[in-house]
Amino acid sequence: MVEYLPLVQSMVHYSLHLLAPGLIAWIFFRKQWKKAWLIMLATMLVDLDHLFAWPDVFVPDRCGIGFHPLHSYPAIAVYAVGCFFRPLRIVAVGLLFHMARIFRIACGCGVWVRFEAGGLWMKGGGAHASGACTS
Repeated sequence: MVEYLPLVQSMVHYSLHLLAPGLIAWIFFRKQWKKAWLIMLATMLVDLDHLFAWPDVFVPDRCGIGFHPLHSYPAIAVYAVGCFFRPLRIVAVGLLFHMARIFRIACGCGVWVRFEAGGLWMKGGGAHASGACTS
C-alpha cells in the first residue's frame, strides 16, 4: 500500500490543478462555467515567477508562498481585493485557489508525505512549524 502513495499524491495534486477549478467554476460561475474554468486554468501561469527563483527554479519541498513575487503576501492581498470587482473576479478566484492549494499542500498545513531512506515522513516545516496552520 505504501508503495502507491507517491502515485496517489501525484494524482491528487494534478486533479487539483485541473478538476478543482472546473468544480469551482461550475459552482460559482454556472452561467459561464466553461469560460471561467479556462480562465482559472490560465491563472496557473502565475507559476512563471518560479523562473526567477535562485538558485533553483523548482524545489519540491519549498513553500512558494512568500518566496516567489507573484506568491507574496502583498500579491495575495491584491488577488483578494480583485474578488470585489466583477471584471477581475474569475481571475482573482483562480489565483486565490492556486495560493490556497499551495499553502495547504506544500507549506506544511496539509499532508505532504515523502519517501526518504525507505521510510515515510511527514513534512513539518513551513507554516505548520510556525503555527500559522491550525489544522
